[in-house]
Amino acid sequence: MSSDTVIIGCCGANLASLAFALRRLGCEAPISEDPERVRLASHVILPGVGAADDAMSRLALAGFGELVPTLTQPVLGICLGMQLLFTASDEDDAACLDIIAERVAALQKHPERPVPHMGWNQLEIGTDTPLLRNIANGDYAYFVHSFAAPVGGYTRATADYGVAFSAVVEQDNFFGTQFHPERSSTLGATLLSNFLKL
Repeated sequence: MSSDTVIIGCCGANLASLAFALRRLGCEAPISEDPERVRLASHVILPGVGAADDAMSRLALAGFGELVPTLTQPVLGICLGMQLLFTASDEDDAACLDIIAERVAALQKHPERPVPHMGWNQLEIGTDTPLLRNIANGDYAYFVHSFAAPVGGYTRATADYGVAFSAVVEQDNFFGTQFHPERSSTLGATLLSNFLKL
């Protein structure tokens, strides 16, 4: 891959696994906390692990809170990184990046559905998106999360955990996956490859 992809490093974990997954696709993606480096990239990935409010604080401190919504290249939010693309989250009542006008909510606990939702779950593909090219309806992806975005006009695929939630979203040049593509085997590799071709 010839894309100049950069991973935002200030609110993620498992960054090495993501970088390695991209390397297997021929993409050497540096992990950076330099807003100018990210601004000049051809593709940007925003991973996130942890609490929404803390992640937003770290983004703001590093200078990304104002930058990310202004980016015009393809941007991919992963897990919490996807949730941060929304206006707000019920987690800590956090104000997020306000790119997608909706609020992220907590998954409801159930004896048969413990929270966090952790493990493999099927995708129900809805509206067409280049991010899901060559990925079939019913394919499995790997999830680890306690909060989820509702289904809306931005939703490109859902998963079900007692209730349907957004598993893949798209808003202009911003994309997001609630699941971890770097941990989702062939599906994840296909999705990352599709993103790099945008």
